[in-house]
Amino acid sequence: MMRGLGELESTLMDRMWARRRPASVREVLEELQQERTIAYTTVMTVMDKLHAKGLLKRKPVGRAYIYEPVSSKEAYTADQMRAVLAGSGNQAATLVHFLERLTPEETTALQAALQVFPHRGGST
Repeated sequence: MMRGLGELESTLMDRMWARRRPASVREVLEELQQERTIAYTTVMTVMDKLHAKGLLKRKPVGRAYIYEPVSSKEAYTADQMRAVLAGSGNQAATLVHFLERLTPEETTALQAALQVFPHRGGST
């Protein structure tokens, strides 16, 4: 479950990110109903809350709304990581503890990301 989101909010956001296209409440409901019993009004309420939280944008189409994510899952996750780091008190110590816990695969991913990310600050 993503930090700051409830279980159903996380499920809905994962669905919306995976779709890669706008969707109505009805479309999301039909997907969810393949796995669980859930009411239209529940999905509508949660999608409205995700819109209020700034995670989904919407536009009216007829009598309904079409929703789509404001940003990618990766960008959302990065924002969550930054928020946790900002609230850690000692960012350097937090980063050291984070790096100590990386798996070999995560270390490889971090090294690859650092290769494509332009260096900021300091002199080159």
